[in-house]
Parts: sequence; structure tokens; C-alpha cells
Amino acid sequence: MNFSMRRVLYILVVCCFIGAGPAIAETKTLVPSPRTITVALDGSGNFSSIQEAVDSAEKGDTVLIKAGAYAQDLTIHSKEKIKIVGAGVDKVVLLGQGELVGVLHVGKWPYGATDIEISGLTIKEHGGHALGIFNGNRITLRQVHVKGMVFGQQVQDVRIEDCVIGGSETTGVHFSDSQVLLIGNLIHDNDHGVNVTGKSSVRLERNIITGNLFEAAVISDQAKGVLINNTLVKNGGGAAFLGLSTIEASGNILSLNKVGFLIAASSQTKTSYNALFSNGINYMKAGSPNIHAPELQDESDMIADPRFVDAEHDDFRLKPDTTLLNRGTFRYLGALPPSFAPARNP
Repeated sequence: MNFSMRRVLYILVVCCFIGAGPAIAETKTLVPSPRTITVALDGSGNFSSIQEAVDSAEKGDTVLIKAGAYAQDLTIHSKEKIKIVGAGVDKVVLLGQGELVGVLHVGKWPYGATDIEISGLTIKEHGGHALGIFNGNRITLRQVHVKGMVFGQQVQDVRIEDCVIGGSETTGVHFSDSQVLLIGNLIHDNDHGVNVTGKSSVRLERNIITGNLFEAAVISDQAKGVLINNTLVKNGGGAAFLGLSTIEASGNILSLNKVGFLIAASSQTKTSYNALFSNGINYMKAGSPNIHAPELQDESDMIADPRFVDAEHDDFRLKPDTTLLNRGTFRYLGALPPSFAPARNP
């Protein structure tokens, strides 16, 4: 082969490699698209078992539960970024089965769960509990009806929003050593409404807590709590701050409770712009026995009728002539806007 032919061959080989370059560069690893996995009792979905559907779910997937009463338990663990979406709180009911305590469990030791969203269904208690959240991160419950107790331990960035939680023979919501936001919920007819223990950090905002046999909210041990714009009404007690807890409570309405605030001297509690009306006693100092302590009342507090639309029938919106508007930095006190604004249903 002479020099000219070798040169032509060399040029052809180089051109082939140059032409292949972009194709090689464009080769990518294919990432599966998020899936919607359907559960239906009548066999029309991908699964009839919610557990099997969740077990098959991968990061980014949604498990869609069609209408029905599911006599099934569900445990979600070792999962990341999945959604459990029911057809609606009045259409999907998780009933549980067998001897397990609780119906729905998110995370478990030593396994956790991360970025889990649950919405659009009802959970009925089984064995005294309805929902347990353990050892997880970024867990969201939205528009869920829980008939029984929600219990969480060692979980972070939990958000419970626009849910209805009630009917527990112990506590509606109990978290220990956890970080939690409760916003816009109705928590009703339990022994205690909310109980926060250990080294938890909790924020309660715009919740209605009513009809509980004892306190609407108890924050104790070394927990930190912020209570902003809540309506605590018709309970055995309003809010109790015990142990070495650190508390900020502002913009709340406490009415028709046996006691408004029960505060331990060992706690670090700051209150302001709260409205108290028709409680047996507005402020008490925790002790054996508890002591009436009017000196704990902040000068910004209001002792005035909130002017609920219909407290007897649990309509806790404020009438237009309420005096609880534009107090401090609050457009209105309590969880619900005045009646001339559209009502928000938790």
C-alpha cells in the first residue's frame, strides 16, 4: 500500500471516529418515569392489596387507592418519595386486620421512610391506635380522617394539615422526640387532644381542638412548642405547659374550658394576645394542688366574648361584630376567619 492510499485510509478512520463521537456522548442512562399504581378491591387495578402496591412502588411513584373499605394493614418502610392517594376521605376506609396494634405504620426500626405523602382516605383505629409514624423524615398527612390515635416517635419534618382526628380513648395526637407541624386540623372528642413529650419541637397553627375530656394540648418534658392562632374550646382544659418545656403561645382563643392555661413554674412560657372567655379559671399555676394564678395573665390578653357564630353547634367562626380583629400583628385571633370571609373546612 503506497503512501497516498494509507493517507486516504487514515482520513476515513479518523472521520468515522469523529462521526461516532456525538452518538457516544449522547448515550444516557434511562431513568424510569414515575408510575401510578392502582389498588382496587374489585380487581380492576394493578393490585387488590395496598401493601403489595406499596411494596412494588419505587421513588416518585403514586399509589392510587380506589373507593372501598379495606380490611387490611399497611406498613410503609424503606421507601423514599412516594405518594399514597385515596379516592376521598368519604370513599376509602382502612380498617386493619389481624392482631396488629394500629392500621397504618410509616417507618419502623431500624428502617425508616422519607418523603412520604398520604391523602384522601380514612383510617379507623385497631387495637387502640390508628396511625403510627416511626423513625422517618418528611412525612405529610393531608386531608386524612383518623378515627383514633396518631402516635409518632423519633420522626422529623412531619406535617399534618387539614385533617380530622378524633374518637381516641386516650390521646388524639401524641408525638415524642419528634419535629412536627400541625396546621388547620380539627382534633376532637379524645381524652387529650395533643400531647407532646420528650425533646420534641412542635408548632400548632390554626387548629380547632374541641370536645376533649381533659386538656386540648399538653406540652411537657423538654419539648418546645409554638401555639399560634388556635381555637381551644369546650375541653376539660385549654393548654398545659409542664416540666421544662419552652413555649410561645399567641393569638389563640381559649373559651368554655374548665381551665384556660395551666403553667408550671419550671417551664419557660411566653403568652401574648390570647383571648380568654368563660373558662372556669383563665390561668393556673401547676402544683399539688394547682393554684389560681391571675398574675400570669399578659397585659395584651383579652377577656372578651369571641362572638362565635354558633358555639353550641361547633361553628367557631367569629361574627362580624367580634372584638378579636386586628390585635397586635394578628388580623384575627383564633383558627377561623370571621363569618364575612369564606369558611375554611379543616
